[in-house]
Amino acid sequence: MTAPSTNTGVILTDAAAAKAKALLEQEGREDLALRIAVQPGGCAGLRYQLFFDDREIDGDKVDVVGGVRLVVDKMSVPYLAGARIDFQDTIESQGFTIDNPNAAGSCACGDSFN
Repeated sequence: MTAPSTNTGVILTDAAAAKAKALLEQEGREDLALRIAVQPGGCAGLRYQLFFDDREIDGDKVDVVGGVRLVVDKMSVPYLAGARIDFQDTIESQGFTIDNPNAAGSCACGDSFN
């Protein structure tokens, strides 16, 4: 699968962008970006990190979606090409979800992938 035509290669859905923007407005901070990164860890070897960040790292890729700056560090870009970040708010689940076509498998708890 090829990456979408974005700088980060990540798709941030309208629902996820709206939720991130609402959270940022609640914080009252305009200097924060939504950062997604891949770090070693978890049962399957790699773990996602999704958080608000005020740092700029050399080589960061940036997209602006729905008024939210989405940032991916250069080491994480190949792991996240084509990944889709969504926000679900249903009776069964609430929170951000990441659907990554690059993940060959994940652990039973769903916390990490390989």
